Amino acid sequence: MTIQARGKKKERVGTVVADKMKKTLVVDVERVYRHRFYDKVVRAVSRCYVHDEREEAHPGDIVRIMECRPLSRLKRWRLIEIVKKGKGIEAPGRSEDEIRELQEEIRGVSAEAPPADAKTDVMEEQHDVSRTATE
Repeated sequence: MTIQARGKKKERVGTVVADKMKKTLVVDVERVYRHRFYDKVVRAVSRCYVHDEREEAHPGDIVRIMECRPLSRLKRWRLIEIVKKGKGIEAPGRSEDEIRELQEEIRGVSAEAPPADAKTDVMEEQHDVSRTATE
């Protein structure tokens, strides 16, 4: 009986986008190709879920991944190596300092603005003026 050799597994290089799950990374693999009909260069991004046993990769890192058996519903790839450490990708949104500054601005504006009752008083005065003008 002879042992059959396994087929060569696919390898890809991509950028880690998220590492929020335990032992799982989300990696964007970008490929560039020329469209057959329009003859335009097109960029396509595939998102892969990758198994990272030691949890060593972080967002922004460039990694090499290899195809493997299904490990879960979405995971079909495993981490081979970190090609280049990244500086990290900040989560979309604002930093804590920016949020604090905005909150202070909002508090300052609300303190300077007239109370809601003052606005209704002005509206009542205008209504009274228009009523006397019509009489």
